[in-house]
Amino acid sequence: MSPARIAHWLMKSEPDTFSIDDLATRGREPWDGVRNYQARNFMRDGMRVGDGVFFYHSNCAEPGIVGLAEVVSDAYPDPSQFDPKSDYFDPGASRDNPRWMLVDVGFVRKLKRTITLRELQALPALADMPLVRKGNRLSVMPVKASEWKTILGLE
Repeated sequence: MSPARIAHWLMKSEPDTFSIDDLATRGREPWDGVRNYQARNFMRDGMRVGDGVFFYHSNCAEPGIVGLAEVVSDAYPDPSQFDPKSDYFDPGASRDNPRWMLVDVGFVRKLKRTITLRELQALPALADMPLVRKGNRLSVMPVKASEWKTILGLE
């Protein structure tokens, strides 16, 4: 029998839109509105129930990792793509052929402190992490096990 497969991810959200406190209050939330094919593919093809997630606040005064979450559902079609009143409506998507997928994310805990992007960028052990590379704007990205361990050690 092979060991259990657990992967790690980082998911970005603007705290004015949806924060770690919002997730803590709700407990579980669909990660909707992703409109980047690579990020969609990570959710659809890579994420599995039980995978760990770094919750990252972006586009704010001090961007950084603020909490832990976990993937709590398999991928399924993002309903906002079918809603003409939604900011995330996609007229090219259909229920028979959905274009955009999401997973539900569950709250685990807030970190004791924000681990800032600046701190992460300064660590040689994280030099290959997509988050710290210039120009990387993906809202969902994989995190290597060694990166996960290094970052948790900063808390």
